[in-house]
Amino acid sequence: MSRIAFIGLGVMGNPMATHLAEAGHDVAGYNNVPVREAAFELSGGRVATSIADAVDGAEIVAIMVPDSPDVEQVLTRDGVFDHATPGALIVDFSSIRPDVTVDLAQQAKARGFRLLDAPVSGGQKGAVDASLSIMVGGDTPDFVAALPIFETVGKTIVHVGGNGAGQTVKAANQLIVAVNIQALAEAVVFLQAHHVDLSSALDVLSGGLAGSKVLDQKRENMVRHEFRPGFRIELHHKDMGIVTAAAREAGVVVPVGALVAQLMAAARANGDGGLDHSALLLGVERLSGLGTSSPLSP
Repeated sequence: MSRIAFIGLGVMGNPMATHLAEAGHDVAGYNNVPVREAAFELSGGRVATSIADAVDGAEIVAIMVPDSPDVEQVLTRDGVFDHATPGALIVDFSSIRPDVTVDLAQQAKARGFRLLDAPVSGGQKGAVDASLSIMVGGDTPDFVAALPIFETVGKTIVHVGGNGAGQTVKAANQLIVAVNIQALAEAVVFLQAHHVDLSSALDVLSGGLAGSKVLDQKRENMVRHEFRPGFRIELHHKDMGIVTAAAREAGVVVPVGALVAQLMAAARANGDGGLDHSALLLGVERLSGLGTSSPLSP
């Protein structure tokens, strides 16, 4: 069992930290704003009062925060680099820019730390069910050392290369997911316009080549028109910015991805940023003149 600091007890981080505590690890969790920590505390986790308090004596420092500036702040601004024990293994579960990860890994090494980028896929449900897919970038010995942590919170765990590779694969994941959600949203509006029984149509589509995890997991949101966030449009908008910027830096084109990035931005501009990304359906409805609003589920 390890002493773990878990920084970021939000929608994803809270269940992940809870699983680690339930597995018997000594986990100190910290969040910069009040969150629902009851499950974490009941599992045996300790709520820390600061980053310095959380990382005191920790062998592993896990991070799950929203964006690149947040990770930079956690690590460099009176944060982990200044207070953690040298030699600690830093596991960044956040989804951030690959170039930022590479830079932070170099800073970590210079300060006597080891860093893995380990973004996850699976959303809130995957975090709660401990079934996340984890794409890991960094040195092989560090990946092996972190495997017990990964196996506690995820099911599909793959070492994809050096630092930054995990974030690059996550960007590709977000590209594929966004395009699939947009296609599903358009199919739903198309089917409804022709007065087809929507549930029956989605049943048969899911059994053929059109079937996907996106269809399986997001269909009910669209059928019920309920978009309580599992993964918010605001965060997917951020991720699509990573995709388009990284593609430009590599000199490759992602034309469909660029279009979906714009549709994601439009959804955010129309007030849908706090909804689940399946609420891309609302954008298709607006473009079709259906005059929808942006409801959250009860």
